[in-house]
Amino acid sequence: MARRALPVGLAAAAVALDELGRLLDGGRDYVHALLWTIVLALTVVGAAARAPDLSRGLVPGIARTTLLACLAIFCVQAVLGLAAELRRR
Repeated sequence: MARRALPVGLAAAAVALDELGRLLDGGRDYVHALLWTIVLALTVVGAAARAPDLSRGLVPGIARTTLLACLAIFCVQAVLGLAAELRRR
């Protein structure tokens, strides 16, 4: 199970760092960078909460909560992206 979480954590870290780089290069999408940073933090917290219970096959409540929070953030990002696209038209 830990091997499955590693690519997700690496992907979240890569995107968060990319967004931070764009922000430092003069980008104006502060909300997007902030949301990816929150997703990265939630991924780390969820993995850390789940690590001790891996051998027993249990999923702690905090791990479920962080997963649902990440999904909610992705929905917010999708709505923001849709709104930005509709504004351009």
